[in-house]
Amino acid sequence: MAANTNNLLTASELVGAYSSGELSPVEATRAALQAIEERDGDCNAYTMVDAESAMAQAEDSEKRWRDGHPIGWLDGVPTSIKDMFLTQGWPTLRGSTCVDPDQPWDVDSPVTARLREHGLVLLGKTTTPELGWKGVTDNPLNGITRNPWDLSRTPGGSSGGSSAAIAAGMGELSVGTDGGGSVRIPASFCGIVGFKPTHGRIPLYPASPFGALAHAGPMARSVDDIALMLDVLALTDYRDPTALPPQVGTYREAVRRDVRGLNAAFSPGLGYVDVDPEVAQIVVSAVAALSEAGLRVEEADPGFTDPIDAFGVLWSTGAAKWLDTFPEGSAEKIDPGLRTVWEKGRTFSASDYLDANAERAALGIRMGEFHTRYDVLITPTVPIPPFEAGHDVPPGSGMESWAQWTPFTYPFNMTQQPGVSVPAGFTSDGLPVGLQIVGPRHSDDLVLAVARLLEEIRPWPPSTPARPGRGGR
Repeated sequence: MAANTNNLLTASELVGAYSSGELSPVEATRAALQAIEERDGDCNAYTMVDAESAMAQAEDSEKRWRDGHPIGWLDGVPTSIKDMFLTQGWPTLRGSTCVDPDQPWDVDSPVTARLREHGLVLLGKTTTPELGWKGVTDNPLNGITRNPWDLSRTPGGSSGGSSAAIAAGMGELSVGTDGGGSVRIPASFCGIVGFKPTHGRIPLYPASPFGALAHAGPMARSVDDIALMLDVLALTDYRDPTALPPQVGTYREAVRRDVRGLNAAFSPGLGYVDVDPEVAQIVVSAVAALSEAGLRVEEADPGFTDPIDAFGVLWSTGAAKWLDTFPEGSAEKIDPGLRTVWEKGRTFSASDYLDANAERAALGIRMGEFHTRYDVLITPTVPIPPFEAGHDVPPGSGMESWAQWTPFTYPFNMTQQPGVSVPAGFTSDGLPVGLQIVGPRHSDDLVLAVARLLEEIRPWPPSTPARPGRGGR
């Protein structure tokens, strides 16, 4: 398996090759590390890579496969972790120069612990904006992360390092966080699959200051891979008192359920979003394909107004609470945009927060009623294609905050519903466009099954960008 090939295996295919003896975890890990060496200088997707540890893990996995005793469905698959999750032996700096790297790093988050327990090969940690605060990926510590399809463009965020790594062939899997779209936005911009499960489905520790908005989510090249990851990541952990009980059955089986004949609402703009015409056309074409495949699609809006103000209160107060714990003098060192959010968050009262939380709950009830009529809701993931890297908002747009260009994602953090971004097509510039599928709370398997149907009828090219940094396929 040559690291510089454009044809990539999914994690599921890789495990099949391990089982048959066609490939080994050592070969796959070596290929991933070579891809990082060749491509990450351009993409800047990794904050750190531990090649020695990765190869040792791969050798252990290879022995397990050779002996016929792999310890999980993804044993030996090269994987990265967003630098928001605690990882024993590796610093978790969260993109900030204000976090002291010289301290004990002796705790694994639930996500990291589950990956280790199931034998995945941990390559390193991926980039994030400082504290994961925005929808693009750059920070004072690591600089700008770039989209492998076109290095002049952003990969999105805040899990942009993870999406760029997968798209560029620098590992098959990753885990990101999603408080307002941070898994789905970069999945759309980089042409991969990104899933935000029902709140509490993947345990978190320590508890996020973003509270009810905070989710962890798997990122991969296929829906089957997402399902396999969810079977690992959704296992219980006593450190998260809000975690949901285990799924009955497995996601790897449930994702194959027949969804033809189910009712889907297609909302091109939620009733208030302006969508780039080319993005709109690509999503409409994908929805038409789903309809032709047997999904019963009806155009319908959920009927809510933009909850951006309430989201802003919840988001900024969470950021302010977190930043208040930072060392004195941090305000002068952090991302200027994050400093603005910090200052804004401090202006809100407890009453403001409770009002915003009440609006969040009301939105969830509205969506619950909507899903008594429609099994899933389909929208674009992001209303625009990837824009110039190094900017929080599209240059010349007149926008002031990242939430203004991500109106399809953050409402469903507020409602805590599962949502997935799956590739829908390419723009004329060769840039990926994602389609979002949202379901009622606890319908994670249904959402993934609909995504898998789209993947079956419109297969996504299993390739890295042909020429890094120049767009195109």
